[in-house]
Amino acid sequence: MLNIDLHCHSTVSDGLLTPTQLVEHAVARGVDVLALTDHDDVGGLDEARRAASEANITFITGVEISVDWRGQTLHIVGLGIDPEHPELALGLSAIRDGRTVRARNIAAQLDKFGIHGSFEGARSHAGDGHLLGRMHFARFLVQQGYAKDAKSVFRKYLVKGKPGYAPHRWAPLSDAVSWIRNSGGRAVIAHPGRYKLGKGALDELMLEFRNLGGEAIEVVTSSHTPEQSLLFARHSQRLGLLASRGSDFHAPGESYFDLGRMPQLPDGCTPVWHDWKGTA
Repeated sequence: MLNIDLHCHSTVSDGLLTPTQLVEHAVARGVDVLALTDHDDVGGLDEARRAASEANITFITGVEISVDWRGQTLHIVGLGIDPEHPELALGLSAIRDGRTVRARNIAAQLDKFGIHGSFEGARSHAGDGHLLGRMHFARFLVQQGYAKDAKSVFRKYLVKGKPGYAPHRWAPLSDAVSWIRNSGGRAVIAHPGRYKLGKGALDELMLEFRNLGGEAIEVVTSSHTPEQSLLFARHSQRLGLLASRGSDFHAPGESYFDLGRMPQLPDGCTPVWHDWKGTA
């Protein structure tokens, strides 16, 4: 059975490995098929594709788009996209501009709680010219001793009701799905178990997503318990959605799952890769 990982991040967004290092890490972990899905940015895909070709593993172009749905931030993964598609490129550029605004707002909120220099500190972790996200603030807070690790940062800071939270409106769900589909890709709801949605709202999200042309949900991912993976497997079967599998890997020792080290999809799911050449 092929080892397929369709969700991970490089230094282009908030991972700690360059695209080349990420591919090398995937090879070392026995990954056969890898998708790079940086947040709102496709700048690492060419490098990762070259590295994957040299390593003789299958590479899938991807992106993870930040979405606003009923006031809640969701993430939609696009798989098999054309990164040069004008509509997708323009949409992602607008989101990245918004990320800079949000980062300054996060820094202003942390400043109110006596945590100073966070914008510059987060920027030092992101590197020049790279996207600036909450994970970079989390690494700064760990470095400054405000939390023991990135996971505990998101329990104490940067989320609603905690210091450093800054509300922000992302792209509409309909736009994200349209950009992905029009660029030739397949839209996937990322880690649905992470969202604070009741059963009714979750059903409405999945139905709306499907009606907009979304095709899959992440069933197996790092933030899902085994019970949640079974739950979303049933949802995928009930709604006729495909099932995806991805570690959401950011860095060794920082992510819940290493690349390719997740359980297989539950029985009865139709994999999102079922019709991809060489993966069926």
